[in-house]
Amino acid sequence: MARERNLDLIQVTEKVEPPVCKVGDFGKYLYWVKKKERGMKKVSETKTIRLGFNISLHDLQTKANQAEKFLRTGDKVKIELILRGRQKGLSDLGKEKIGQFLQILNNLIPIKAEGELKKEPKGLTLIITKK
Repeated sequence: MARERNLDLIQVTEKVEPPVCKVGDFGKYLYWVKKKERGMKKVSETKTIRLGFNISLHDLQTKANQAEKFLRTGDKVKIELILRGRQKGLSDLGKEKIGQFLQILNNLIPIKAEGELKKEPKGLTLIITKK
């Protein structure tokens, strides 16, 4: 049948007995298989970057570089600033630290925040994505 129609005989799966085959253009079949695989890869993960209250400027730059790599691969980044003990009373200083981190990261890659900076029992969190 495939030769009569000038098409290819494509084996869809070999896991069943007898193997499943169909008549069609092999190039189109490969195109749809690749397109299906690309569609599956688009699922983005949420990567987490944890910052400490007393983190130095150089460490912020290192974390920003790591966040840039995550954002370039299409993942979302959750930024956590952990506050312990008396640090919980100084959450406005923590907001400044996260603002500093976002400024460094924005110089590397344009970003947008999903939602607002949330205050949680452990500290402050924010989810960002690439523009």
